[in-house]
Amino acid sequence: MLAALILGVAGVGYWMYQHLDGNITATDLDHRLGGDRPDNLSPGSKNILVVGSDSRAGANAKYGKGLETMQSDTLMVVHLAANREWATVMSLPRDSYVRIPSCERGDGKKSAPHSFKINESFAIGGSKGDVGAAAACTIKTVEKNTGLRMDHFMSVDFQGFKGMVNALGGIEVCPKEPIHDKKAHLDMEAGCQTVKDEKALGYVRTRYSVGDGSDLGRIGRQQEFMRALAEKAQSKLTSPDDLYDFLDSTTKSLTTDKELAGLKPLYDLANEVKGIPKDRLAFLTVPNYPRQADVPSDRANVVWQYPQAARLFDKLAHDKEVDEKRLKKAAREKPIPTRSVRVQVLNGTGKDGRAADVAKDLRALGFTVTTTGNATKEVEKTTVSYPENLRRSAEVLASRLPDPATRGGEGGVVPGAVTLTVGPDYEGLR
Repeated sequence: MLAALILGVAGVGYWMYQHLDGNITATDLDHRLGGDRPDNLSPGSKNILVVGSDSRAGANAKYGKGLETMQSDTLMVVHLAANREWATVMSLPRDSYVRIPSCERGDGKKSAPHSFKINESFAIGGSKGDVGAAAACTIKTVEKNTGLRMDHFMSVDFQGFKGMVNALGGIEVCPKEPIHDKKAHLDMEAGCQTVKDEKALGYVRTRYSVGDGSDLGRIGRQQEFMRALAEKAQSKLTSPDDLYDFLDSTTKSLTTDKELAGLKPLYDLANEVKGIPKDRLAFLTVPNYPRQADVPSDRANVVWQYPQAARLFDKLAHDKEVDEKRLKKAAREKPIPTRSVRVQVLNGTGKDGRAADVAKDLRALGFTVTTTGNATKEVEKTTVSYPENLRRSAEVLASRLPDPATRGGEGGVVPGAVTLTVGPDYEGLR
């Protein structure tokens, strides 16, 4: 889309420029986000939160009128390196079970902090159809759970997606098996074929009728589709008519933060990133595993896999390029379910009640707390210690802390448990 906008700004007349510029909806987010946000650890890099919205208003009503709030169908963080020589697109599964902070609802009231699937954050803020409120709650949720500061926001809805595909004459896809999905309004035969309009939308939305029916399979199809769309946009948009149709569909369905709202700021951003080579554009999904491993009754959601997820977030926060193959290999390791990590919590601060408070935080994330008590002496830094056979369990715990000290080869008071000694530097879990 950004590559096409560069061409568009150079190729359309003044009236068309004004029209396209006016199509873009701006939302003011700063006053809604507050001051409790992650620090920007890599000045010059940018994180853009991209939401594919499936609001059921207007022409989108055919996909289900029963939904009373705005919905986010796709959620991605685009990280642009400070040197603009590489970029990473990180998908966050919509079924990710995460902590959702208190957010302002569309009616002015505030929601209570709780845990649920990540796409609920967009619905909470957007309960009255306000994209800005929906975006603010989603940004707060993503920042809280990843530690990454979001610099910009973009949202594109169903109709804009279809218009972009149609202006390109469709996109070729090659399903290995027939797809018949009533919810996605899709009937397709196996084999390579060009899809557009409802079929293109159905293809990227289908879930339950393909593979294992998970959101993870859908993310993979969406990433492949967007790669193909971007490549075709760069090669095909030479006709003024096709170009205008593409830009008109895109901008009419585009909502951004105030700083990006307009062809000029998008043009400037596109100029910065247009030289990124394909082999340095990585598409990743946050490492995860079925939440059923922690909560046997939950067959619908996933939780992020630690320490792999923490390593990914830390790399992006410090603007370090992610090795796509290495990350995927690490994500294939057998996960250590959070509830299998047994933790004894010791208070090393000298202040009453700290062990109990931290134990509450740990239980909220699913850890099994065995005992709480006081350390034999006060410590300066929060420490995770563990017997050697529990090294991987200790890594899971340590990765949820901002910067703990770790000590291996030590036995704990409780057999089979990792020991967390809380120091005065403890500021909560991520």
